[in-house]
Amino acid sequence: MSTRQRYMAELEEMNQNVIQMSTLIEESIGKVIHALKNKDSEAAHKIIEDDDAIDEMERKIESECITIIAKQQPVAKDLRRVTSIMRMISDIERIADHCADISEYIILLSKEEKIPLPMLVEDMLLKMKEMVMAAIDSFVNEDLEKAYYVKKEDDVVDHYFDQLLQDLCVAMKKDPESIRQYAYFIMIIKYIERMADHATNMAEWNIFIITGDL
Repeated sequence: MSTRQRYMAELEEMNQNVIQMSTLIEESIGKVIHALKNKDSEAAHKIIEDDDAIDEMERKIESECITIIAKQQPVAKDLRRVTSIMRMISDIERIADHCADISEYIILLSKEEKIPLPMLVEDMLLKMKEMVMAAIDSFVNEDLEKAYYVKKEDDVVDHYFDQLLQDLCVAMKKDPESIRQYAYFIMIIKYIERMADHATNMAEWNIFIITGDL
């Protein structure tokens, strides 16, 4: 295999590993949605355990990126892709961390007398998941339009957060005995908002890969 062929093979392997890591995070978000809707503590524990696999993927891809930079000295778009992937996998890892953070609160909620899942929480979760998936699709297909779509939709998640925060504060006043549970939900929606921010970061790195504009 020539040096060029080896280089292209290394780039392709790295891209495939990013896609594999992205698949894991999509699955994790889906499990969070299920666990939260059902106050499923067993599922929440499993999400926390599975976070290690995503951490390991981040370390593996980061090592591949460093090796490619050191051995192959990529330039232009290839360099943008390798350096951007190093930032993107950090965002994916943080989204996974927030899946685990939310799962910690699901476990706490499962031990309380159940109150209904606040309105709009599921909508907020689904919108965030859509953003993450769109950011991943943008990377896989070099889809600039989809990257800009993700950036735009971050405002929708921010609006959900503001509305839910207001609704939860009102609920606390009406039902003081459930303040602790409402406080858990406030933490959960804050993590969802941060996950959307990380999806936006991923989209911005995709824009950089495609256009060179940082």
